[in-house]
Amino acid sequence: MDQAFFSSLADSLPQLEPGRAADEAARRYAGYYGIDFHDRAAQHLGRIEVDGFSVATQIWKPPVARGTLLILHGYYDHMGLYRHLIQWALEQHYAVLAFDLPGHGLSSGERASIDCFLRYQKVLDGVLEQALLWQLPAPWHMLGQSTGGAILIDRLLHGELPAQLGRTVLMAPLVRPRQWLFSQMGLKLLGGFVQQLGRRFTDNSTDEAFLEFIRSRDPLQPQVLPVAWVQALERWIPRIESAAAVEHQPLIIQGQEDGTVDWQHNIQVLESKFAGLDTFYLPTARHHLANEHQSLRQQYLDWLGPRLLS
Repeated sequence: MDQAFFSSLADSLPQLEPGRAADEAARRYAGYYGIDFHDRAAQHLGRIEVDGFSVATQIWKPPVARGTLLILHGYYDHMGLYRHLIQWALEQHYAVLAFDLPGHGLSSGERASIDCFLRYQKVLDGVLEQALLWQLPAPWHMLGQSTGGAILIDRLLHGELPAQLGRTVLMAPLVRPRQWLFSQMGLKLLGGFVQQLGRRFTDNSTDEAFLEFIRSRDPLQPQVLPVAWVQALERWIPRIESAAAVEHQPLIIQGQEDGTVDWQHNIQVLESKFAGLDTFYLPTARHHLANEHQSLRQQYLDWLGPRLLS
């Protein structure tokens, strides 16, 4: 399936409305990424308008559900890559809501960029309004991978939380990336002359099939690293590291072979910000936990399942 199809799909997404059935293009998209679960849940794909962005949003609503899982993807990702977690949640009898961040997937915005991380909070506000509109069952468990986790950290520390909130799950959460001080030095050397760099793909999973897919067969993968996004991150990190502690107790899943985020530093920061952490370490897992090898995914899902029920 070529880039032209996905560009056309993004441009023609209908408004997300309860009861609107998925069309043929939406089913082709879902089939390509393995997220077509219409046999077990009513499935809807559309757009919502938030803060000047057209945000692609998808809902899976089974006939009977004991709660909802809201999925926030990581940087360079999109909701199409989260089939393992979507399938698991449906098997556990949860409804699922997922969306593409601005500049990612089928959403509008400069590719892989943002001018301020607080705009992610506005998008999350819009998504939570949709969860209310669609009457998605409580509790609403929120799960974020990497940058998705960063968005949830900010929400727990600074934002208004829905009354329906259940547990918050942070998978390889971003506070600062690995070798961050070196990256800051590079930003200063670049000055205002370079707007973006070429993306460097890393081995962020032990699942070779996943790595091959995103490198050569995923038309929605950004190919650049915008300097604006890194600058926005630089302004956001002090907001988190200087925040006052709160009483929330998030669940954290962290691979100890993670070469993307500075996870040792990040865990220390989170330990100082929250009343308690329930943390599950995977000694051999890398960064992209949502698409790690099946044996590693099963380990953390077996750990996570009972905690969403408690």
